[in-house]
Amino acid sequence: MPKRKSSTALTQSNPLPDLPPQVPPVDDGPPAPKRAARGSRSSGRKASMNPEKNANVMDAPEAFRASPDADTKDERMDLDKMFTKEKDDSVPSLVENGDSDTPLSELSDIDTLAKATAPPPKASKASKKGGKGEAAKAAKPMPEEKPAAPAKAKKADAKEPQFLAPEADGEEEADEEEIKAALSRPPPVNSDVLPLPWKGRLGYACLNTYLRFSNPPVFSSRTCRIASILENRHPLSNPNEPPHATKNRPDKEQPASIRRGQEFVEQLCLANVRDIPKMLRWNDRYGIKFMRLSSEMFPFASHPEYGYKLAPFASEALAEVGKVAAELGHRLTTHPGQYTQLGSPRKPVIDNALRDLDYHAEMLSLLKLPPQQDRDAVMILHLGGVFGDKEATLARFHENYAKLPQGIKDRLVLENDDVSWCVHELLPLCEELNIPFVLDYHHHNIIFDDTQIREGTKDIMDLYPRILATWKRKNITPKMHYSEPTPEAITGRQRRKHNPRVATLPPCPNDMDLMIEAKDKEQAVFELMRTFKLPGFDTFNDMLPHIRKDDNKPLKPPPKNKKKTPKKKTKKQLEAEEDDDDEELLCRSSSRTELLLLRD
Repeated sequence: MPKRKSSTALTQSNPLPDLPPQVPPVDDGPPAPKRAARGSRSSGRKASMNPEKNANVMDAPEAFRASPDADTKDERMDLDKMFTKEKDDSVPSLVENGDSDTPLSELSDIDTLAKATAPPPKASKASKKGGKGEAAKAAKPMPEEKPAAPAKAKKADAKEPQFLAPEADGEEEADEEEIKAALSRPPPVNSDVLPLPWKGRLGYACLNTYLRFSNPPVFSSRTCRIASILENRHPLSNPNEPPHATKNRPDKEQPASIRRGQEFVEQLCLANVRDIPKMLRWNDRYGIKFMRLSSEMFPFASHPEYGYKLAPFASEALAEVGKVAAELGHRLTTHPGQYTQLGSPRKPVIDNALRDLDYHAEMLSLLKLPPQQDRDAVMILHLGGVFGDKEATLARFHENYAKLPQGIKDRLVLENDDVSWCVHELLPLCEELNIPFVLDYHHHNIIFDDTQIREGTKDIMDLYPRILATWKRKNITPKMHYSEPTPEAITGRQRRKHNPRVATLPPCPNDMDLMIEAKDKEQAVFELMRTFKLPGFDTFNDMLPHIRKDDNKPLKPPPKNKKKTPKKKTKKQLEAEEDDDDEELLCRSSSRTELLLLRD
């Protein structure tokens, strides 16, 4: 492998020239069915799957993150700034709250959900006027409704030693001790090896930003809320017309049907799956042959109450995805979320994890990929929290892993995280249980055993033979993850945040499948291809570069001055104007007579 250049030119991104926009070259499938004419008897249940046009369809937040474990606000794009919508008071907003229902969320009671989605009660007139009467006192909130207690509970949970959600901590300012400890750590020892000439596959996770923000959007992470499923169990007010946010909504006075609500979810699922071939063909055109499928492609598929099987309704659509992937030679993988943990001491968490793994395994199996591509379609998993005792957690993982079906064991791989488990703790476990090990360079630089290895990419290369052996024993193509912290990060907590793009390549084998976990998705891959002249770097020069609007806010033009409509004048104003006119006429007439006298 060639030596890494010492010049800093590689760390600077070359801006693309301003080019005219180009229509995204997606795979044009069969034409969409025409909208039924008004008054026709055809079913009108088909609604728009565009989140900008349908309030019931949402963007899954996981797809916008650099990785499924990175659950900080800055780790995903700000959709509220991407799309500006006019609010309609008659339609409940489904995107204002950033906390979305996940497939593993616990739903205590439907009544609680109904209260959360119900509009706030109207204030009385006395309270609006600020009166001090009995009505104003009644309008004041009761002390039980103050959210102070939950906030304290959250703080208490944050201090617990076990990390139920790796990488899910919010932004917190580091104290002086943390900063001093971070500044006193030894500098990383990085390798000067570049994996060139590159023969592997670069990939990105879940979402293509260029296609997502095209018109119409192409993406595979449409989701919804449980409230939308319950609402769509009722028939439309006018079943002969398509659904509308205000004019044709489900009529809750009519009897509900579970099957009708399930059909609403299935429409979302099929819209997600049918966009995958378009994304694959787009990737292939620009030299990208590796992609992670979104875990939220099938909303609530592993939910304990609202879950469902993918076959038979999605079998044909998923088989078409596998056919395209096999034709183009692309690799597809998945990464279950941070709450899928097999080492938890809580039985409900284990049950949820088993359902989630079963859902991912079914999704990959229905792709019907050729043998080698089917083996390469793995499910990446973190070991999870330590729960106060690492030895007991490892023992529980051994026990629960032994109970897994063979179809899940064949696809399961383990990845080191940046909170609890380092390479030297997971690699022996993978060697013992015959589980492939995924090395994440970014996580390794944050959590590592400093008694055996130094921070950086140089010392970890000594473990490459052992890491690659875990893949070869199962005849699976190895893969690694690469990302970089933000430049301003100092402490370990701050360094967990992924940079939108990466500046260089890690010293991995040059035939590796490398997943770039960056916020800019395919644009981060293009940046690497352009910097190192990797295969396909000259294919996207005629494409308009994607610019994130959350970081680069466009200048808003000043509002145009509208002509103000003149107000109607009162009688006094009109009389005053008439008097002024009379005075002007008298002045003019007197000035004329004076001029005539002077002439004479």
